[in-house]
Amino acid sequence: MKIQNPVLKGFNPDPSIVRAGDDYYIATSTFEWFPGVQIHHSKDLVHWHLVAHPLDTTEFLDMKGNPNSGGIWAPDLSYADGKFWLIYTDVKVVDGMWKDCHNYLTTAEDIHGPWSKPVLLNGAGFDASLFHDPSGRKYLVNMYWDQRVYHHNFYGIALQEYSVQEEKLIGKPEIIYKGTDIAYTEGPHLYYINDMYYLMTAEGGTTYQHSETIARSQRINGPYEIQPDYPLLSAWKEVHNPLQKCGHASLVQTQNGEWYLAHLTGRPLPTPKGFPSREREQHSFCPLGRETAIQKIEWKDGWPIVVGGQQGSLEVEAPNLPQQAWEPTCPEHDDFDSAKLNINFQTLRIPFSEELGSLTARPGFLRLYGRESLQSTFTQAHVARRWQSFNFDAQTSVEFAPESFQQMAGMTCYYNTENWSSVHVTWNEEKGRCIDLVVADNGSFSMPLAGEEIAIPQEVKAVHFKVEVRGRSYRYLYSFDGESFTEIPVMLDSWKLSDDYVRGGGFFTGAFVGINAIDITGTALPADFDYFSYKEID
Repeated sequence: MKIQNPVLKGFNPDPSIVRAGDDYYIATSTFEWFPGVQIHHSKDLVHWHLVAHPLDTTEFLDMKGNPNSGGIWAPDLSYADGKFWLIYTDVKVVDGMWKDCHNYLTTAEDIHGPWSKPVLLNGAGFDASLFHDPSGRKYLVNMYWDQRVYHHNFYGIALQEYSVQEEKLIGKPEIIYKGTDIAYTEGPHLYYINDMYYLMTAEGGTTYQHSETIARSQRINGPYEIQPDYPLLSAWKEVHNPLQKCGHASLVQTQNGEWYLAHLTGRPLPTPKGFPSREREQHSFCPLGRETAIQKIEWKDGWPIVVGGQQGSLEVEAPNLPQQAWEPTCPEHDDFDSAKLNINFQTLRIPFSEELGSLTARPGFLRLYGRESLQSTFTQAHVARRWQSFNFDAQTSVEFAPESFQQMAGMTCYYNTENWSSVHVTWNEEKGRCIDLVVADNGSFSMPLAGEEIAIPQEVKAVHFKVEVRGRSYRYLYSFDGESFTEIPVMLDSWKLSDDYVRGGGFFTGAFVGINAIDITGTALPADFDYFSYKEID
């Protein structure tokens, strides 16, 4: 049996892997998408399914107004003393000299919760993780941010003791490691293996230069010796490797003594035939975002080595464990018959609540109340799921009766507030109820159907929308009967919904497809969605 990478497809970065008995869990970043932190479960490291979003109320996570790619960065999940320990960072400032952030700790005896009231730890830097020392003491490690313009922002890795009894950090933080010449040292994870402390860190930034390095010491506070042939993991020099951006990793040992490493990766869109030969950054885009892969580890001279090469492999030998497959957590077709949103759906920055919509106001429908625009960082009535394939179809239908061009409801493909497209039912003075299309491209807006909006016949109650994503491009279609679809003659670029395209850099999510309702008149006009389907194309 082989592990097929990536194991967590579509926007699942910064994996923190842990074993609790015979169960394996991976926690990944969710950034501005709510609820916070995705946790997947496996029994064999091959088959994974999404089981929890622990940060599901504003008591844990208040992101209203957070910037694009703020919110949850690099959670750390560990298991000790009969319970799970989750460290998470809420980043409030992304651009500029500062990275204002808050690091919290919450615990639970069961991965599904309930999770304890979060404890605020510090704001000294992001990528915090908790180390459970064999002595019984606990330590927080995090990258330490330096806002001084004459210093590198990534000052080093800080260590500080955590008191379980007092529920706070004690003593003073100590910089224990400055990293290698690859720089941008972050994502620390501490391990105690064979009487040595091992400190794993991500380096090189989280794009194509991304790497994972490891250092060791006989003392927890160092000095740390760097692995001689570092980095442990990187695809930077392997331009044709299907897994790129490899780094930000964590280790796990199976109950049979085998070692594996979970790491972040990105898969660039396939390059078309005849595409001109240029630098990699000019044509390598990853609209699926940064995903999670798993590699096998062997030990040599006291150092871990990635089996198959430091660049990472698509296929990896699975551990000697009983196989356990799972029923899909996201059905291809969701009729909205449940009183709760499917676990694969998320909202932006705020919880799905009666302010945004309802699954019970009209049974069998998801009702969204028109709120702010797709540019807003506060209150969007927007429900979406990840792109997890380069080729898929998604479809929905909406009943909506706008009376103003300030009201619209329909389907979206979305990266952030500056990069998205929306096909929707709206209204204008000439055609009354109609279909229109808006495209946001790095903050520049266009309406390709201007003057050619599609009039909706008066007798039509529900308008069906469909998006066909095919590699580097995608298109929208519409139908008035749900069977015969007509293409909207506008081809859009998939690659523009990626970290690699959006302006300014420092953005870390991935493309989503979903539904939304906007009403800036302030009347919260409802839109009723009958279903949502998502089907990947081989």
